[in-house]
Amino acid sequence: MIERLKRIRQRIAENGLDAIFVSQAENRRYLSGFTGSSGYLFITQSDAILATDFRYIEQAEGQAPDFKIFQTQGAISKWFNELTSSSNIKTIGFDANDTSFATYRSVTANIQGKELIPTEGLVESLRAVKDDDELALMIKAIKVCDAAFEKVAREIRAGMTEAEVAWELEKTMRENGSGVLPFNIIVASGPNAAKPHHQPTDHPIAAAEPVIIDMGASIGGYTSDLSRTVCLGKQDEKFGKIYDLVLGAQLTAIATLESGMIGDTADSLARTVIEQGGYGESFGHGLGHGIGLATHEAPRVGKESKDILTDGMVFTIEPGIYISGWGGVRIEDIVVLKEGRATVLTKAKKIE
Repeated sequence: MIERLKRIRQRIAENGLDAIFVSQAENRRYLSGFTGSSGYLFITQSDAILATDFRYIEQAEGQAPDFKIFQTQGAISKWFNELTSSSNIKTIGFDANDTSFATYRSVTANIQGKELIPTEGLVESLRAVKDDDELALMIKAIKVCDAAFEKVAREIRAGMTEAEVAWELEKTMRENGSGVLPFNIIVASGPNAAKPHHQPTDHPIAAAEPVIIDMGASIGGYTSDLSRTVCLGKQDEKFGKIYDLVLGAQLTAIATLESGMIGDTADSLARTVIEQGGYGESFGHGLGHGIGLATHEAPRVGKESKDILTDGMVFTIEPGIYISGWGGVRIEDIVVLKEGRATVLTKAKKIE
């Protein structure tokens, strides 16, 4: 945490700020180690303060030894001035994407001699590059997810419902060490697979139809994310064609993306393959997203992303094709950039 504080203080100075006020949960955890559901960080060049209410004081003292603990009472407008009372503090950055207008208005209505400056990405850009400890936790989460998929995939039978498969996946991951799942498992069969974020229902899975499974585990707060598309019984020609196109697009992106590439350029590596196959309009989301303490974080890998991909970044590669009335195919792996190239971390089997 001391090294992270050094880096965020450098960002504070580079942005012409005297301090930052951190409210976003993953940013708070990344900088302090505090996992409570309520709290704020106030960081200057000389101070690091964790503000939370009486429910979490003892937890904060144990988890964030590098921070002074400030106990809050009541609405933020009642204690913000006391928290930020350093006489030489004039400009304070805050998480613009995590602060409601109501909160901003209540604080600024009573602020004394200070200016609140909206900031975006100050902490998130640090989180985008994983250190060895973070990567080790992610690999553990990935292994739990991979193993659960391979176990349950062997047990899926025609007539099982989407909800039953989702429960078996969740139960298996939890029994093998996963913390709270980072997102609701997706099991989408037949026409439901045309909905990228379909939630499991009592729809029975039939033979010869596509079944998209999207799942993730968590270890130590760090998450995994895996998508596979399976087909029970004999695949028809359409499924085989679309699956091969999606797989080809994914493998092309993994093999050819490199450090220094812009997010939209990386996206185009896979998108071009799908467009040339005649299904460009059916690939409606980005190629991937960063992953770590949050399931979706920096960098973005999509058509409009200008994020620069650098060594140490961990993100997904997940092209998909979705056809209303028929279904869809999505294949997702997590990669880490090392020595300029993508190394695949997820190992769960794909259809050969």
